[in-house]
Amino acid sequence: MESKQLKWVYLAVLALVWGSSFILIKKGLIGLTALQLGSLRIVFAALFLLLIGFKSLFKIPKEKWKYIALTSLFGTFVPAFLFALAQTEIDSSVSSILNSLTPLNTLILGALIFGVSFQRRQVFGVFIGLLGSLLLVFNGAMNHPDQNYYYAILVIIASICYAVNVNLIKRFLSDLSPVSITTGNFLVLLFPSLTILYLTGFTSAIHIEKVQEAILFIMILGVVGTGIANILFFKLIQISSPVFATSVTYLIPVVAFFWGLLDNEMLTSIQFFGAFIILIGVYLSAKK
Repeated sequence: MESKQLKWVYLAVLALVWGSSFILIKKGLIGLTALQLGSLRIVFAALFLLLIGFKSLFKIPKEKWKYIALTSLFGTFVPAFLFALAQTEIDSSVSSILNSLTPLNTLILGALIFGVSFQRRQVFGVFIGLLGSLLLVFNGAMNHPDQNYYYAILVIIASICYAVNVNLIKRFLSDLSPVSITTGNFLVLLFPSLTILYLTGFTSAIHIEKVQEAILFIMILGVVGTGIANILFFKLIQISSPVFATSVTYLIPVVAFFWGLLDNEMLTSIQFFGAFIILIGVYLSAKK
């Protein structure tokens, strides 16, 4: 299959997998703390990737390891904890919608830091997307006083981290295989994550039934939603562009929203309108 066709297949698969990640995080938080969830997600992904991709580590030149470390920090480590912390206070569907800001941030950082050219229409799209985000957050805060919508800021920060990550990969790691990049990322993160798990008392709570159920959800999230998905995502970046790759966030909220409905989550009509405005902004910013 040609790259032009294959990139759409990758996009659809990633939307399904990552759109399901938010409900898995929500279920995992029933038995785990945010720090435990983020760490366990990375540990499961790391063990899986080392099992299938250990040999690929030897294909990474020494001078590339600094970029591997940077992409592991921005693309996985920081966002894993930010999303877990955010969903202790806001719904999974809201979190997924705010994640749609990633292409906008990719465009902004690409232009300001990485020298990527942009058009006036794309700048207009950025402002529309930000307007939709403000509408979504402020209306949610008014209609859900039981939720702390300041935590929505954590999702926005995570989307900025993702934007840094895709620009770094496109600029410095396009010549490496996706398996090498992904396995290298998680090798760097394995020991810090194990340390955090130990310090948060995970081993003393592992016998509790709700913790064991949460571990199963996070195992799926780590292996499929993080390990396999990152390999596909890095491949998508290499055969397309950073902005196209991050446009997977068009579709993620749709999948996440239906999972949220099944779990009794509901957006207000104004939040729906805010989400629609965000997607218009993302479309304008990503369109060439």
